[in-house]
Amino acid sequence: MKRAALAVTLLLGAAMASAQVYKWKDEKGVTHYSDMPPPSSVKKVEIKNLDGSGSGVELPYAVAEAMRSSPVTLYTTSKCQACDDGRRLLNERGIPFSEKTVSNNEDIEKLKQAGSEGQLPLLLVGRARLVGFEANAWNEALSNANYPSSRLLPAGYKAPAAEPAAPPRLSETDQIAQKLAADKAAAEKAAAERAKAPPPPKNAPPGFVF
Repeated sequence: MKRAALAVTLLLGAAMASAQVYKWKDEKGVTHYSDMPPPSSVKKVEIKNLDGSGSGVELPYAVAEAMRSSPVTLYTTSKCQACDDGRRLLNERGIPFSEKTVSNNEDIEKLKQAGSEGQLPLLLVGRARLVGFEANAWNEALSNANYPSSRLLPAGYKAPAAEPAAPPRLSETDQIAQKLAADKAAAEKAAAERAKAPPPPKNAPPGFVF
């Protein structure tokens, strides 16, 4: 339980890097938290939003499977009708997506790295890249990625807030805090592994290690 709580704390501390945390149980009933989607064998997954938009909800299997194999990212900018139209299509179809906003030179560089020379919106569906909004092309790409054709998201689902394409750089203090958190996690893991190790035989000499 302590290890799970620590994992959540570390993920919350890294909210700049990821807006969501995935929660699921493995075949042994152990609960896992991660900023990456769970293995394909997992049938039920809960997504926790880290932006304060609400508690996590369990996603339908079809949606979770599509997200796992082909995550959706939308690049937008302000005062962009095509961006608004694209966002509306995703919301109406019930597609969970991450939105990256482009408003400065650093964001533009990230946009270019993602596959657009400056035109917006840019939609990423797994490895597919669609520059500009065209409803039929977007729907086709989503269907090819096995996203449901109609909205299946539960009523309690709330999309994560949009964030800059190039997140602000961490201050030196934040970098140190993350390093300390990572070191603490490593120490906790090592201690847990040692605790699992079988005790040495009663007649073993001092310092004996398996």
